[in-house]
Amino acid sequence: MSAADVAIVDLGASNTASMRFALERLGVKARLVQTPDAVASAGRLILPGVGHAAFVMGRIEALGLAEAIPAFPRPLLGVCLGMQLLYEGTAEGEVNCLGLFPGRVAALEAAPDRPVPHMGWNRLARRCEHPLLDGVPDGAHVYFVHSYAAGPNGPAVATADYGGPFAAVAARGNAMGTQFHPERSGAVGARILENFLALPA
Repeated sequence: MSAADVAIVDLGASNTASMRFALERLGVKARLVQTPDAVASAGRLILPGVGHAAFVMGRIEALGLAEAIPAFPRPLLGVCLGMQLLYEGTAEGEVNCLGLFPGRVAALEAAPDRPVPHMGWNRLARRCEHPLLDGVPDGAHVYFVHSYAAGPNGPAVATADYGGPFAAVAARGNAMGTQFHPERSGAVGARILENFLALPA
């Protein structure tokens, strides 16, 4: 098993292809996986996600991955909805999720000057040091598209603000997540993916 052996859980999400392209720009050809054995054999694992949480959790369960993903012992990165699914549950469909992070994901609150979904560039505010953020300056801009988010406490290592702070980067043990899309966040996103690839497997 190589540290460069990167697997992306293939759930049919629209950000799967863009994640593969972002990794290819960094010299890594990721494979797509859909079975527990393929997940377990990966050097590191990315859980992407776009869509409705209840549907995607149903897909994870149908593929037999609801135990395989939490049991994965090497670096694991959830992106956007993939990060939300690492929490205990979500208000989107009121479903239980994978339980790697404590807490539940809530809906963002819309306002006349703050539409939902939150779509566009926003700043990161670092809460603590983490290898995923090495070389990423406090206040760096990253690209978000989401209607739900986890709170700013618990496993959050960086937050962003949209009517209040929410978890933008979370980490606990070998599991990490970005609420934003690193594959669409330019040089900052590329640095975060490089940091993930450099973590010991």
